[in-house]
Amino acid sequence: MFESLTERLNKTFRNLIGKGKLTDENMQATLKEIKKALLEADVALDVVKHFLKNIKEEAKGIEVSAKLTPGQALVQIVHDELVKIMGETQSKLELKSQPPGVILMAGLQGSGKTTSSAKLAKWLMEKNNQKVMLASTDVYRPAAIAQLKTVASEVGALYFEDLNLKEPVKIADAAFAAAKKGFADWLIIDTAGRLHIDEGMMEEIKSLHKLLKPSETLFVVDGMTGQDAAMSAKAFHETLPLTGVVVTKLDGDARGGAILSIREITHKPINFIGVGEKLDALEPFYPDRMASRILGMGDVLSLIEELEQKVDKEQAEKLAKKIQKGKGFDLEDFRNQLLQMQNMGGMAALMDKMPGMGQLPEAVKSKAGDKAFNQMLAIINSMTLQERQKPMLIQGSRKRRIAFGSGTTIQDVNRVLKQHGQMQKMMKKFSGKGGMLKMMHKMKDMLPPGSF
Repeated sequence: MFESLTERLNKTFRNLIGKGKLTDENMQATLKEIKKALLEADVALDVVKHFLKNIKEEAKGIEVSAKLTPGQALVQIVHDELVKIMGETQSKLELKSQPPGVILMAGLQGSGKTTSSAKLAKWLMEKNNQKVMLASTDVYRPAAIAQLKTVASEVGALYFEDLNLKEPVKIADAAFAAAKKGFADWLIIDTAGRLHIDEGMMEEIKSLHKLLKPSETLFVVDGMTGQDAAMSAKAFHETLPLTGVVVTKLDGDARGGAILSIREITHKPINFIGVGEKLDALEPFYPDRMASRILGMGDVLSLIEELEQKVDKEQAEKLAKKIQKGKGFDLEDFRNQLLQMQNMGGMAALMDKMPGMGQLPEAVKSKAGDKAFNQMLAIINSMTLQERQKPMLIQGSRKRRIAFGSGTTIQDVNRVLKQHGQMQKMMKKFSGKGGMLKMMHKMKDMLPPGSF
């Protein structure tokens, strides 16, 4: 997410290293580079102009403190402006509606509406302990209805379907009655999309809005479409009283321009972002956290929240006790840790939220990416349980068998064994008095200035 933008911005700020203060000359050159970076990230030109104007005004006559370099002072200004442009505070859904509340999902075909509807249902069920029903009014694409039925089943939501009804308004009316009868807290309506905005589509969704009077009307937009995403959001906003936006497919976009343009153009908040294909890959949108991620400072708060939700606490406690007793950290423990990381979206998703990762060279990031992560897991999975528990057994013929079974080389197997050995040493340090505290101090020293 935002790799290109983060890299360009960090390179721009690094150019200020060694400068004693912010001058008109170095500010002009820096703003020019920031402008290039934003335009290359597909941010709308009007948004870029407004953004740069605000930065220039904020930077005028700024006194750089003894603790901050000019680059760090400017990073803070850019961070604050990014937060402003994306909405300043988290925008929550209005969840106090008389049941069943209605959430109307609007957007173009292929934007990820159907998947986002199921993700949102899962989020409401898990975070708010609410009963949710899903229904589709897309009578033009039978595959869309079948897809919604499948994902509704996967997340455990109620699903409404009446094959005798062919008109979107009648389907919506019947779905609302079914949600009421089934004591659902929420009814999420997945509306039909088109490949482009047309009058018929807009009239249809206006009719649905008039009938259902939804608590939330969310525009779902593909974040990979850049400026087009912002323009389509504007067109929908002019037709419908949108209450918020869901930006999808951000995990597949290295530019991130859409997320910087949408709020400024529509004046509607971004409620959620889609960060993967899995049905739990939906995150509430926090402008301040996103600004930190864009600038390569990571998103520690989201990382902690994810750890709280997805890490098996019982397993983690057992491992901690095992290490404290001096029983070591074997390859089976290593495998379990890798599986936990996989459950959190893999190495790339974790690195995206870790401070300082944006400043790592691409060559380093690729070596620690998901390809290397999956290869490591395949190698350990090719070992027997005895080998995982007693790594010293893995010699000669065993290495050849493991390499063959995982589709890798003996060198790759040796690399995993070496990495495990390094982790073993690190874990021993944690087991002593003040081990975790020492680790946190070491991590802090590794981070760029101003990360905390």
